[in-house]
Amino acid sequence: MAKRRFKPHRSLFVLGASLALGACAVGPDFHRPAPPATQRYMQEEMPASTASAPSAGGQAQRFNTAMDIPGQWWTLFQSEPLNGLIEDALKHNPDLAAAQQALHLATENVRAQRGQYLPQVSAGIDATRQKSGQVLSSALSSNDTLYNLTTAQLSISYAPDLWGANRRQVESLVAQADAQRFQLEATYLTLSANLVNAAVQEAALRAQLVATQDMIDSQSKILEAGKKQLALGDASESDVAALEAALEQTRAGLPPLRKQLAQQRDMLAVLSGRTPDQGVSAHFSLDSLQLPPELPLSLPARLVEQRPDVRMADAQLHAACAQVGVAFAARLPNINITASWGSATDQLHALFGSGTGFWNLGAAVTAPLFDGGTLKHRQRAAEAAYAQAAEQYRSTVLTALQNVADTLHALQADADAMAAAARAERAAAHSFAIAQKQHALGDISMVALLNAEVTYRQAELALIQARAARYADTVALFQALGGGWWNRHDVAMAAGR
Repeated sequence: MAKRRFKPHRSLFVLGASLALGACAVGPDFHRPAPPATQRYMQEEMPASTASAPSAGGQAQRFNTAMDIPGQWWTLFQSEPLNGLIEDALKHNPDLAAAQQALHLATENVRAQRGQYLPQVSAGIDATRQKSGQVLSSALSSNDTLYNLTTAQLSISYAPDLWGANRRQVESLVAQADAQRFQLEATYLTLSANLVNAAVQEAALRAQLVATQDMIDSQSKILEAGKKQLALGDASESDVAALEAALEQTRAGLPPLRKQLAQQRDMLAVLSGRTPDQGVSAHFSLDSLQLPPELPLSLPARLVEQRPDVRMADAQLHAACAQVGVAFAARLPNINITASWGSATDQLHALFGSGTGFWNLGAAVTAPLFDGGTLKHRQRAAEAAYAQAAEQYRSTVLTALQNVADTLHALQADADAMAAAARAERAAAHSFAIAQKQHALGDISMVALLNAEVTYRQAELALIQARAARYADTVALFQALGGGWWNRHDVAMAAGR
């Protein structure tokens, strides 16, 4: 009968496979927290739409619970310069690029940890010149005490995932990668929202500058007319001084507006990945932006699926849960299997020749017996971190609900404020027109005319600010509801891979 040759690598594979198949994952299994049971964001009933204002950009906005948020939600403002600016910024913003690299890092960490499922194989060759003591036995059959020794060896080590420690570690790293993916979506959403808000602020500041300059031009004409009347004795010096003081006070409002406009332009450049001196070509006005007539309103149960910060907190909770299993497994016995095969000779040309081969196969079982409580307290620390992550998740959900509620209150209040501002502006414009006619007939003084104009211009500025606030509230709602990242083409492509 032929003698069967022993194959250590096959035995190693069979032993490792049997241990791996019989392994279990210790520690708690993760279950996603239940979504909020509430069906509403506010105590009072939600109106079907906001108030409307009798002026440009003051139309009512209707809330639609069935409306999904587009992936490029900013296109609802119907501004081609804004669309182009955001598209360019998404390609060049360094914060977004850094978040993408952070996701890549987290993904590579997952792949690296998965490598621990497989045996670790290494090869090496060691050539030495050695001298043994004469009182010691030589390592060679020739009994030479001075010799060359060349060893070539293939080593294999394998630690079966007996208690699922590696599976839990992979699970934790996958969850951390998910958290980083939602951090990327949060960065994407924050960047796009900041760009839209900066464009709205620029548009509002430009409108305020125009209104202020119109007020200065008008007040300058009134002052010149007052000086002529003073020379003719038809006006008092105190009246002219009052006109001049009002003009200079209005002029004092221009530098702060110009400063804010310049800073908004700097912000747009930097958000687009440019230095402030490069600037951006796009310019914005309130009339170039359209207020979306319909607004989405997701239910709270859907909100926790949409908000990147909530999903990130959920993933961090998952990672903390898996770490409890890792800490638990560290307290249990583990097995390590090793094997090696190679050749050793004192003649390099005879390496791998007859009689030079060797191999070994071994297994070691280790179990912690006494560590001063280190492993026990590490497990308790992991459990505390898990409980902490659960509370942080709950806090994030509550903050998300508050963000939506605050934004809904702002949308309604600012729509009412704009309606009131529009009525005030219309009434002030009518009063100013009457004052101009009365002054032309000599029925009122120049100071009275000036007061009517100041009232009108102030109402005009208030209307501009109220109009900008409605745009900002709309941006805030899209941001509070998650920004529609799940409908973006690049996200769908990544999910399909």
